[in-house]
Amino acid sequence: MLIVLNGYPGVGKLTIGQALAERLDARLLDNHSIYNVAFALTEFRSEAFYKAVRDVQGIADPLIRALPREVPVILTDILTERSSRSAELWKRIAALAADRGPLFMVHLLCDLEENRRRIESPERRAKRKPQDPELATRNHAGGAALSGATLERCLQLDVTALAAPEAARIIADWVGQAGPD
Repeated sequence: MLIVLNGYPGVGKLTIGQALAERLDARLLDNHSIYNVAFALTEFRSEAFYKAVRDVQGIADPLIRALPREVPVILTDILTERSSRSAELWKRIAALAADRGPLFMVHLLCDLEENRRRIESPERRAKRKPQDPELATRNHAGGAALSGATLERCLQLDVTALAAPEAARIIADWVGQAGPD
């Protein structure tokens, strides 16, 4: 199976993904594992940046496909409606899901004040993650809707008051109930 943890910066995708990977004995490929190469070596949002991201995905995707089918794979990202970047990511995810399916989409949500608190945490700097609380404010005020809500296997989970292990347990239970078919 392929599980996508989708949410805006600071909602806890990586932390929940780590707890979920441990619970499911899954592999986790966090979006920053891919983007950090581009952040380190190119200008953000330049053509070179997006090429570097595609190149790293080109290395990662065959490795994902080569994993035994019984090994779940968890991806994290920010996929929104009406975004050309998200449309490109959707094609990638659909191709991976066709080989590894089924696809489970989890929208991670949290309220504005908690999102602002999380996005400012010092641990994010070491991981080259955005720390500007105004990013959370903009996302909550006028951010595009998260993609994938119409998928058959889509869970919206408010993680405002949930610790990562509890969120991971809820997701694992949902995946188990939805079944692999």
